[in-house]
Amino acid sequence: MRGFLEFLNEGQVYEVLLVTRSNVTPVGVVRGGNRLFFKLFGGKSAGELRDHPYASLQATNDVELIVKLALNVPVKLEFEGNGRYRWIRALPGVYGRVTWREEPHEDELGKATVMKCTLEPEGTIDGNLPPRPLSRADWHLLEMAVDFTRLGVALRNGKTGVARKLRERIVTNYSLYRRFGGSSELAEGILASLDEGG
Repeated sequence: MRGFLEFLNEGQVYEVLLVTRSNVTPVGVVRGGNRLFFKLFGGKSAGELRDHPYASLQATNDVELIVKLALNVPVKLEFEGNGRYRWIRALPGVYGRVTWREEPHEDELGKATVMKCTLEPEGTIDGNLPPRPLSRADWHLLEMAVDFTRLGVALRNGKTGVARKLRERIVTNYSLYRRFGGSSELAEGILASLDEGG
């Protein structure tokens, strides 16, 4: 278990993949000792953890994969497992039982219920990431995706001022993404959705 955890600095937020019974979604994970903490704001993974509280957390340096999963763009992945747990083949990580509690949450997007989760690793998942360093463009694409998912919530909740700020940030990050050599169709799709009122 130490193999994966020792690469995570305590208190920092890492973007990893949460694999539940039939779903994969990106989550921000923070290490505290030998445990990993993350939050879910509804969605399929939250529902699956309520019924089957066993999951895997895996690392990837493929930012496009993270963004596609965040935006529900179809991807092809190969899975393995041991019955109770399921994970993506070849990506390093850990698996374990998830404990959780629900709490009310309020921010600029409005009121919601947050599912605060803790995973204490029971086993490790072997994997090898390609020797591809993250580019500066990658970070701007990731920020575009985060703000785009928040934009949908802001619009549904009638938070027009917040939505306007999120749109502005997406456009700014798109400009920086292009400046640093980014050329993904995902970025173009996000920008095009803004023009369509998304």
